[in-house]
Amino acid sequence: QVQLVESGGGLVQTGGSLRLSCAASGLTFGSYVMAWFRQVSGKEREFVAVIMKRGITRDYATSVKGRFTISRDNAKNTVYLQMNSLKPEDTAAYYCAAGNYYTTSQGSYAYWGQGTQVTVSS
Repeated sequence: QVQLVESGGGLVQTGGSLRLSCAASGLTFGSYVMAWFRQVSGKEREFVAVIMKRGITRDYATSVKGRFTISRDNAKNTVYLQMNSLKPEDTAAYYCAAGNYYTTSQGSYAYWGQGTQVTVSS
């Protein structure tokens, strides 16, 4: 069974930092493109960051570029999202996803975690 479990969410002040983790199991982690998406209640889930299988190539949503960093440790079957200079607009449920292709489209990802809430106070 495939399982993706996010952790690290919480409450942080504007300008603060948070590091999210997504531990994967039940799949050959190194064979999957990993991504982070976020969703605010009532709104469409949006792309945040994506990282290629080997972790060299990365891409980010314009809204988080320069502030967030996605990374992965294939030996630990874990993908991370380091979030710095957090803004209230970053408040959302963050989900990690695994897929076969390098894409920003949420529909292309087959596996999803349960999400972890990030709340940035103003």
